[in-house]
Amino acid sequence: MTSDYAFIFPGQGSQQIGMGKALFDRYAAARAIFEEADAALGERLSSRCFEGDERELALTANTQPAILTCSVAALAAAREELGDDFVEGARCCFGHSLGEFSALVAAGGLRFADAVRLVRLRGAAMQAAVPAGIGAMAAIFGIDPEPLEALCAQISGDGAGEIVSPANENGGGQIVVAGHAGAVARLSAAIKELGGGKVIPLNVSAPFHCELMAPAAARLAVALESVDVSPLRIAVISNVDAKANQDAGRVKDLLVRQVTDRVRWDESVRSAMHSGVRRAFEIGHGRVLAGLCKRIARDLVVRPLGSPADIDVLKHEAL
Repeated sequence: MTSDYAFIFPGQGSQQIGMGKALFDRYAAARAIFEEADAALGERLSSRCFEGDERELALTANTQPAILTCSVAALAAAREELGDDFVEGARCCFGHSLGEFSALVAAGGLRFADAVRLVRLRGAAMQAAVPAGIGAMAAIFGIDPEPLEALCAQISGDGAGEIVSPANENGGGQIVVAGHAGAVARLSAAIKELGGGKVIPLNVSAPFHCELMAPAAARLAVALESVDVSPLRIAVISNVDAKANQDAGRVKDLLVRQVTDRVRWDESVRSAMHSGVRRAFEIGHGRVLAGLCKRIARDLVVRPLGSPADIDVLKHEAL
């Protein structure tokens, strides 16, 4: 019988010092993942996660491999404790931005060592693509997608030579925009003048998922040339088009496009539910995705799977 659950993987923003330590201490499979990450990167990423400096962990080049490693370690621990049938039985996998790499590892498309090196490069390239202070992001509430898109196009075409566009469609009336700091500021002012919308500037190091990330996309494309993508055992819903993909030949293009394209999280969740998903397990540290999913579909049950306690609860339930 086909399962009704999906695995979902967090992106940047869920990091916290100490994450993954309990998994490392209890499960040999999780420990092996952290050790593989350390070897692949040539540094003690595990120590950075468990006891490092919060500011260092928050650097994009460190955050991305750290979150990926914690997610894959949690899945390895689940496999060790709950068995292959549970891990291989998911209807689909998907992740928020960076989380798509975790989903591809879970689906068998990317080797973990390749993925952790790729996201280290991806993080560094995204940070380097736009000098500090040039870009910005803001969360917009209470504006429908179509009017917001039109307003972004108007601001981008106002002759100032700056762009702003939707970056994350997170659901529940929240859309994050990204672009030049000046364009984001003018968009924010225009929304306040219109009334009915709310703008919250985000404290981020770069304007992710917009055209300004083109140099990072180019660097990722070059890095992917030497990486093998294996057949996907489980379909992965892509951030770019919110559609389930099981064609290994499409993976590299989708990952490159994702750097400059918006994250269609709202549509991805709905796509999963349309395919028959009724439960989701958030694999990795934190509960960020559970909160986003609750605003999109209240009848989707999202369970955490990022700690030994979470695994213990599931072990004693009928999955």
